[in-house]
Amino acid sequence: MFRTHTNGELSLKNLNEEVTLSGWVQTIRDKGFMIWIDLRDRYGITQLVFDQDRSSAALLEEAKKLGREFVIQVSGKVIERASKNPKIPTGEIEILVEKLTILNNSELPPFTIEDETDGGEELRMKYRYLDIRRNPVKEKLIFRHKIAQKVRNYLSDQGFIEVETPVLIKSTPEGARDFVVPSRMNPGQFYALPQSPQTFKQLLMVGGMDKYFQIVKCFRDEDLRADRQPEFTQIDCEMAFVEQEDVMNIFEGLTQNLLKDIAGQEFGKFPRMTFAEAMKKYGNDKPDIRFGMEFHELNDLVKGKDFKIFDEAELVVGINVEGCAEYTRKQIDELTDWIKRPQIGATGMVWIKYQADGIVTSSVNKFYNEEDLKKIAEEFGAKPGDLMLVLSGNENKVRAQLSALRMELGNRLGLRKGNEFAPLWVIDFPLLEWDEDTQRYHAMHHPFTSPKPEDIHLLENEAGKARANAYDLVINGNEIGGGSIRIFDKDLQAQMFSLLGFTPEEAEAQFGFLMNAFKYGAPPHGGLAFGFDRLVAVLDGNEVIRDYIAFPKNNSGRDVMIDAPASIANEQLDELALTININE
Repeated sequence: MFRTHTNGELSLKNLNEEVTLSGWVQTIRDKGFMIWIDLRDRYGITQLVFDQDRSSAALLEEAKKLGREFVIQVSGKVIERASKNPKIPTGEIEILVEKLTILNNSELPPFTIEDETDGGEELRMKYRYLDIRRNPVKEKLIFRHKIAQKVRNYLSDQGFIEVETPVLIKSTPEGARDFVVPSRMNPGQFYALPQSPQTFKQLLMVGGMDKYFQIVKCFRDEDLRADRQPEFTQIDCEMAFVEQEDVMNIFEGLTQNLLKDIAGQEFGKFPRMTFAEAMKKYGNDKPDIRFGMEFHELNDLVKGKDFKIFDEAELVVGINVEGCAEYTRKQIDELTDWIKRPQIGATGMVWIKYQADGIVTSSVNKFYNEEDLKKIAEEFGAKPGDLMLVLSGNENKVRAQLSALRMELGNRLGLRKGNEFAPLWVIDFPLLEWDEDTQRYHAMHHPFTSPKPEDIHLLENEAGKARANAYDLVINGNEIGGGSIRIFDKDLQAQMFSLLGFTPEEAEAQFGFLMNAFKYGAPPHGGLAFGFDRLVAVLDGNEVIRDYIAFPKNNSGRDVMIDAPASIANEQLDELALTININE
């Protein structure tokens, strides 16, 4: 056998045992008369020792041939270390090697394979198989596995059945762009890779499966960020004969279970916030409620004072940053430059300081006297030592800009701690949103989301006011999952397609299979999908999902390790009846 033990399990209780170990050479310390080697595998590190008094000359010479990342097998006796290492589980013992076999040589790695490495991100992604050997990456993948097992166990205990749905499906015009796959057997026609198993899980409810789940790969051809990948994983779920509360209770229970098992934190009922309240207080629909800095609207207090920027703004709104009145002009200018970046797009920022001596001053003293400023401070609930930051402009834009500033300050002030969790539900989303460019409605979630029962009557003449029977689970400013109660009535679904600009013929061509299924007794149903990559990252105190994916793409959607996407041979193009026309 290649090994009797792993490199993380031996201790003083194994003294004098004859053992066989295998793994990679992590470090070599050659003193000439004595050589120490750290042998690494997935489970840990064990120190090996060769010395001229206890090892043969041939064995010592063989050990001198070793290099970093050589794959070796050793046999020997477990002995007590003279210089113990309390930082590792095997730190009290070492192996006096009696036999050494080199299983495979290794070239010198392009970066050091240790917890603190000298390799940049792009280099490590190119050699991801080497990066996985490092503890920080390995432990994240093991953490992901543990979360997946806990999810499967919880949902199975709740009566859910795991069902696989197709990966080659039909392209639909709603949502993000599809990745498409040409069909050789059907020239000129294409499959699409699923953005979600949405319609299939609804069909499973029509089929009577009652409770379905799947940990499933999904695909979206969209611009990438640190928390997005072109292929990602969802915990996809659906339930029959349920209302909104039923679905939320099940998945609140799942999240509570994970937070208790993984983070050791217990939660009661999660707070709930309407979409309108979230936008008013925090400027986005996934607020981080671990800290304050709620928005305060100031139109009534600041307009009509001859300050043109405020007078002409649709909305003047600000946040109170507690204890930061001592910020220097340089610090405030740096924040102003930060929000002026193209990614944020603000044109400027007004500051108001409630100084420790009780005096309130600002960057607009020319237009507002101290009495005016004190009224503004009172609106903020500010106290001596606080700093108020105010933005103005178009309502939707300025809320988004102030939200970004709030989150940035939360990071800078250490208020967004990875080991603290603040889950909440955001509910009562708009059902539809109007797109000025296309001059039509788009579904806020997707075309199969039901309106709230009390709002169905609005679809006839005031569709923009209808609320969705939808819910998002948010943790620490990240949307972890979202779902809705679905439309199960074919006439209501047809009305929804019409509102979204589909002709009856287009709706039939795209979704006729679903409409036909609804003719055969579709039950009331609803569900939810967790972004699994993001859930794992947040539970581990991070937000960048790429670190928790074994072989991720970079920010350009490329796999730099295998060099994909790549061109294909002309013969393959001919088989698929495709021609490539790239404009130079």
